[in-house]
Amino acid sequence: MNLDSSQNPSSQEESSEISLLDIVNFLQTAWKKLLLAAIAGAILGLVGWFFAGKYQAELVLDNNGGISLVSWRALQNSLPNLADQMIEEGKVSEANVSTYRQMSDEAWWKKNVMPTYAMTKADSKDLASAAGLESAGTSILGLTVTATALSRELAIERSRVEADFLLKGATYLAIRVMINTMQAQVISADTDLTKKINDTQIELQYQAKRLANLEVLLKRFPNDQKVTSQVVDPKDSGAKYLPISTQIIAANTEINANKEVLERLSDRAQQLVILKAFLAKAAPLMQGNFDGLDLTQKLLEAQGELYSQTKPDDLKSLAYLDGLRSQFLENQVRFTKGLIENTAPTASKKGMIKTVLGGLFGAFVLMLLVLLGQRMWAGIKSESAM
Repeated sequence: MNLDSSQNPSSQEESSEISLLDIVNFLQTAWKKLLLAAIAGAILGLVGWFFAGKYQAELVLDNNGGISLVSWRALQNSLPNLADQMIEEGKVSEANVSTYRQMSDEAWWKKNVMPTYAMTKADSKDLASAAGLESAGTSILGLTVTATALSRELAIERSRVEADFLLKGATYLAIRVMINTMQAQVISADTDLTKKINDTQIELQYQAKRLANLEVLLKRFPNDQKVTSQVVDPKDSGAKYLPISTQIIAANTEINANKEVLERLSDRAQQLVILKAFLAKAAPLMQGNFDGLDLTQKLLEAQGELYSQTKPDDLKSLAYLDGLRSQFLENQVRFTKGLIENTAPTASKKGMIKTVLGGLFGAFVLMLLVLLGQRMWAGIKSESAM
């Protein structure tokens, strides 16, 4: 009995080992089942692709100077936050909430909005020595917007919603930067401008007194009326030894220059008054309106109201208002004409081969596991019977 018990472990090890012959025998008996399972899995994958596969729509926007590489990188970071803000404030229709939730993710923009560059990496390597190609490699020719849905129509509609948000959102963000810049100008320039005006007025008073003293000296010494062609700075210590008439001319020149500076500062102060009035009109328009194209029209209307209230002979104020109008028109054209839809969006089902192969492989592996399990269970039952 001891000899038999000592031989049992070795016999058990031999029975537990799987030889190449066992594998061949297993495949000879099970290949039909594995083949049928693979075919069935492929058929199920194909059927699933037909009924549950998603359509992918593509919409191409040609870039005619609307965005650069730097501005696109900034939009990739800003547009997701804007989409999330619009959802929180209830500015999105119920039908588009799911689309906007996807667009609130930064990773979505890197995956579903792909820029097309003027040059590929391979082109840059091949033509690295040519002049000007470095900048050409970073220029964007267009943007390809993709969307997926269970139906062709819904996929195309979502691609249009995404492109529409891209245009209107980018326009809004650009307007917000412009308005913030204007507000910063008002805050920083207001105090500084008042100080410059006061300093210039005080300096003019000193210069007027200096000129009056020189004129008194000229009356006391009428014979000293020589004029020199030398350039004179009235503040220079040696200017007092020049002829009085020359000093008077220099003093008048300096007074006239400061009067011109004061006039320019006064014009700038009037421009700030206009800018403050415009910002007061723009503030309520910016509240809750994330449609950049609609917002541009309303801001242009606000500029038009100020323009109509300005006197026709106030050319400087009118010119400043024209400058404001040109800024918003330029921003509007940048996105309405700079990013235009190339062709109608197209939609098609993709991934058929991937789905079929996935079903084939999955069914094959599942059947293989089932057959192996049956074989192991049969072996265990036979051993227990012995």
